[in-house]
Amino acid sequence: MFGTIAKLDKQAFQYVFALSEQREWLLLARKISKTGDGPFYFIFSLTLLVSQAKGGELFSLALAAFILELPLYLLLKNAIRRTRPCHRGVVYLEAMPVNVEQGDSLLPVTAVHSSKQFEPSDKFSLPSGHTAAAFVMATSIWAIYPQWLLLVYSWAIAIGLSRIALGVHYPLDIVAGAVLGSGSVVTVLFIAGY
Repeated sequence: MFGTIAKLDKQAFQYVFALSEQREWLLLARKISKTGDGPFYFIFSLTLLVSQAKGGELFSLALAAFILELPLYLLLKNAIRRTRPCHRGVVYLEAMPVNVEQGDSLLPVTAVHSSKQFEPSDKFSLPSGHTAAAFVMATSIWAIYPQWLLLVYSWAIAIGLSRIALGVHYPLDIVAGAVLGSGSVVTVLFIAGY
């Protein structure tokens, strides 16, 4: 069963990753991924804190959820230690995967397009930190501003997909990040008695 899940995970990765071979999709993936960087959340929350009546609730909820999510994220990432796809020696040429590590081909690693290279901030992939943070924010926003549900979850999913397109995460990393991020907010809401 686990073998089947791992195979499906890699096939889904290959599909999404191959889509980003088009330069426009790659540039879009980089821009979307950038919105998942930490400073954006702080600026967004701070802006709502000073401009919206419920901004303080959002700020407090997101802060409490990040306080819970971050240590769990670090613990999981360093305990599981799943190698990122970009560090496995897998390159994609003409939408065909070639595993350089196992010697399946005579093609050199340098055959991958240089525009595709994207170096993440750490070496392990499970769970996706960008996705976990995006789902902390999306779930926090949804809890305070339910009318934004479709927008914020679409954005969080787009961040997860962008991380696959950039070659730094497998789909299961994204699912784990989404569960961790959303679960952190739900846990805080439960503890707070919502």
